[in-house]
Amino acid sequence: MASLPPARPEFVRDAALAEEFGVVQQPLTPWDRIRNSAFARKTAILVVLAALWQAYAMHLGNPLVLPTFTATVHALIDRTVNGELLARAGTSLKVLLEGYAIGLVAAFGFTVLAMTTRLGNDLLETLTAMLNPLPAIALLPLALVWLGLGNPSIIFVLVHAVMWPIALNTHSGFQAVSNTLRMVGRNYGLRGPAYIMKILVPAAFPSILAGLKVGWAFAWRTLIAAELVFGTTSGSGGLGWFIYENKNLLDIPAVFAGLFTVIIIGLLVESLVFRTIERRTIRKWGMQN
Repeated sequence: MASLPPARPEFVRDAALAEEFGVVQQPLTPWDRIRNSAFARKTAILVVLAALWQAYAMHLGNPLVLPTFTATVHALIDRTVNGELLARAGTSLKVLLEGYAIGLVAAFGFTVLAMTTRLGNDLLETLTAMLNPLPAIALLPLALVWLGLGNPSIIFVLVHAVMWPIALNTHSGFQAVSNTLRMVGRNYGLRGPAYIMKILVPAAFPSILAGLKVGWAFAWRTLIAAELVFGTTSGSGGLGWFIYENKNLLDIPAVFAGLFTVIIIGLLVESLVFRTIERRTIRKWGMQN
């Protein structure tokens, strides 16, 4: 029987020797850390845009056309401190979450039906081809006729804005799941909802999350547009009505403050909600860099 080769002895490389061969990485300078920070780069872009806005508004000299950045910030702070913007934002978010939740449940129901039956698949493909290109705000006149003035009509158009992009992305993600994973689920005896939740949903979650983001963006834009229309008829108290009302009063800095609030809420949802979900799911699972 041949003898085994001797085990390689363990050793610790000397730090000075490692540095001599260029193994040890030099500490980053403060400037290098700033350049490598995505937050710092994006902040610099925002500062440059704000400076350009301020310079052009001062050069234009017409606050009814374009107020300065500082005037807009002052209006934003004043309307936030007195609670008006917070109340309007709360009204809009309440309606938005109701429509988003209903659209999400409907989209998932359509997708499950499409993955379990041929008729459901044909139904989903036909409806998405017909209704997904249709702007949700175009259904607002019909919503007024069917449901009257008020939140039910806004929720109706929000459901339309949310349902089809989420259903389309989820269905595409399910169809892209590899046959290997599908066979694993079948070999474990998974069928119906259990097969979808344990095999298809985790594998297709990047597409599902993309659909959730698109649905949120569509719903947010549709809500503001619908509130602008409803503001002329029923005095709806959301952010869209706040913008419309201050436009009529020629308080343009307040109009831009309302637009800023819409943008800030969108950024917060993207950073605090979707980024957190992304970090704890698809990045943790190694499905995205």
